[in-house]
Amino acid sequence: MTQSQEADLDFISAAITPEFRDDPYQFFRLLREHEPVHKTAFGVYLLTRHADAAVATRDPRLSNDEQNSDLYQAFIEENGEPRGIFGDEMGQAVLLFLDPPDHSRLRGLVSKAFTPRVIEQLRARIEELVSGLLDAVEERGDGRMDVVADLAYPLPVVIICELLGVPAADHVTFQQWSHDLAASIDPQPLRTPEQEEQIRAAAEAFVEYLEKLIERRRREPADDLLSALIAAEEEGDRLSEPELLATALFLLIAGHETTVNLIGNGTLALLRHPDQLDRLRSDPSLDRNAVEEMLRFDSPVMLTQRITLEDYEIGGTTIPAHQQIIPLLGAANRDPEAFPDPDRLDLGREGAGRHLAFGGGHHFCLGAALARLEGQIAIGALVRRFPHIEPAGDPVRRETFTLRGLERLPVAVDGV
Repeated sequence: MTQSQEADLDFISAAITPEFRDDPYQFFRLLREHEPVHKTAFGVYLLTRHADAAVATRDPRLSNDEQNSDLYQAFIEENGEPRGIFGDEMGQAVLLFLDPPDHSRLRGLVSKAFTPRVIEQLRARIEELVSGLLDAVEERGDGRMDVVADLAYPLPVVIICELLGVPAADHVTFQQWSHDLAASIDPQPLRTPEQEEQIRAAAEAFVEYLEKLIERRRREPADDLLSALIAAEEEGDRLSEPELLATALFLLIAGHETTVNLIGNGTLALLRHPDQLDRLRSDPSLDRNAVEEMLRFDSPVMLTQRITLEDYEIGGTTIPAHQQIIPLLGAANRDPEAFPDPDRLDLGREGAGRHLAFGGGHHFCLGAALARLEGQIAIGALVRRFPHIEPAGDPVRRETFTLRGLERLPVAVDGV
């Protein structure tokens, strides 16, 4: 590879630009074509092919605990024991970064609340909320709508808060904290000083709030998941306080962020492909497959992480032990080897559900069934409530990388 090509493939420099946030897929294509297993300047290995990313996300030989990586240990040697934004004990209890058996124990306590059968029971409530949100748009009568503020954010926030038992009066405050914490799962080199300050302030306020809510639920249990977690026993062992806090916070954030981005990204994709918008409006039977294609086409989560515990061969490259591997889910979902003509939105695409938007293996997204149902109902209702929808200004991307979504999506709608 020439020096020019190496410069073109500088991931860290590219990923912090507005152009990349708007469209990372051309850069992903260059990586996939020239260096599908790419070692960054920080020593992290990026996977861009669907086949490689699928293997890595499901391989039990790989770890999710970053403490197993040389980069983490080097950071400790240089800076001392790092203290996470939620504190040492709580930071080490987040489901996303745990390996079995701790991951299996904690996931088992919450997974029953997120099975497809249980989530299907929420259909009527989701339909009611969507109808009410679209009614509010109509009642304003100005023919304008911000898809993010008016639909994509409030719907999943209310649902996950109701599941966990967050009082309705606190939903707006919770939404702001969650928004500010979204950048916390980005690789640190991609975070700005302003984001770091927002993250720490939101984390402190959020944890303080959860501690008070948990104490209230200890005194006054309710019919919600938080009360169930407090009471849960697995082989006689209750959750520790840090585990309870970390699990509740993770569910509250992860339980809606994917859906927010799915609805926003999916609607934007339809606006840019009006033939597919018309196709969906006229054929409700497409709702399920349409959401799978939207998840593939513009993934709400761009990456996940794994750590090698031994020398590990993938994609023709041997990666040494204790290195960080980043399967780029968004890149994998645009791989032409897995999805012919991958840059085309096709709501009837055969095999769209092979996407990796929800990761894989024992870390497959707990909320996948919920996100799918919310996306199907919300997007289907939006395009059928209003006979005509068109952009009413430029969309604004969120300044995050791992979570790919929109801050604003202004549209003009008729029928109001």
